[in-house]
Amino acid sequence: MQDSLPVLYSFRRCPYAMRARLALAISGQACELREVVLKAKPAELLSASAKASVPVLVLPSGEVIDQSLDIMNWALRLNDPAQWLPANPAQTANVQALIDDCDLRFKHHLDRYKYPNRYDGADALQYRAAAAAWLQSLEQQLTPEGWLFGPAASLADIAIAPFVRQFAQTDPLWFEQQDWPALQAWLDRIVSSALFDSVMHKYPAWQSETAGPIFPTP
Repeated sequence: MQDSLPVLYSFRRCPYAMRARLALAISGQACELREVVLKAKPAELLSASAKASVPVLVLPSGEVIDQSLDIMNWALRLNDPAQWLPANPAQTANVQALIDDCDLRFKHHLDRYKYPNRYDGADALQYRAAAAAWLQSLEQQLTPEGWLFGPAASLADIAIAPFVRQFAQTDPLWFEQQDWPALQAWLDRIVSSALFDSVMHKYPAWQSETAGPIFPTP
């Protein structure tokens, strides 16, 4: 049976991999999970995708999906019980624009705030302030029900939350002290959920020529 399942190359703490796992889990799409050590990437991952980073989903047909949003959309088009996918083209465009802004602008600031030593001349506090301005816009966008688009969670909430979580964990006390009550409640609602907990299980690093565990756990 396992040979007929998609194979997901993942890394537990990677926010891109987190959002892919969240979509696969909510859709109920079983996979063979291969936990990757980023400093020692398996040859199978490198052979499957030229990008050489996670997540990568290899379908039984041999088709490779190596962008996290594409993995999310693939899974949710198979089964979307929570109705995360936008309901119409206009909302699709708005959701995609916000996710793109997160992946490009917010992620740029986040990386230089969290890892300033990786970037020549990066001032962590300067980039924290730039990221905070972006988060302030999320605070203002959140609906009275507590979500980014409408009365329930959407693709945007789930795709963006892992990056906001990474930002919050860089300096938790500072994050808690900000005047972002809606944003803080939104993040807590997602990361304290049973669904999120289910995709954060710790797995041993996958070894070549062995079968990885079934994900999500049956």
